Amino acid sequence: MTVPGYQRSQAPARQSRDGMAMTSLVLGLVGLPALLLCGSGLVMAMAGLVLGIVAAHRGGTRGLAVAGIAVCLVTLLVGALGLYWMLTKAARCADVDRYPTELDRQRCIEQEFPFARSQSSLEGR
Repeated sequence: MTVPGYQRSQAPARQSRDGMAMTSLVLGLVGLPALLLCGSGLVMAMAGLVLGIVAAHRGGTRGLAVAGIAVCLVTLLVGALGLYWMLTKAARCADVDRYPTELDRQRCIEQEFPFARSQSSLEGR
C-alpha cells in the first residue's frame, strides 16, 4: 500500500551489457576490408576476438558475442591466407637459382607485385 501523493520506487532499468560483443562484431567486419591496408585488419580482428570471448564469458547477449567471434575468426583466416599467399610469391622471387641476378629478382617482384614498382622503373616507361 502506498501513501497518496507518493510513488513506489522502482528498480532501475537493467542496462544492456552488449557493448563488448557489439565492438567485437564491428571490429571483425571492419577488419575484412582493412586487411588491404597493410594487414591492419589482423590487429582489429585479434582485438575483436578477445573482446568477443570476454563478452561471451560475462553474459549478456551471448549470440552477438558468438557472431563477433565468428566474424573475427573469418577475418583472421582470410588475413592469414593472404599473408601466406603473398609470402610464398615473395619467396619465389627471392630464389637465387630461379633468378640469379638482382635485376631478375627485381623484375620478378615488379611482375608479381605491380603495386611495388620502384620509382626508377616507373620513370623509364
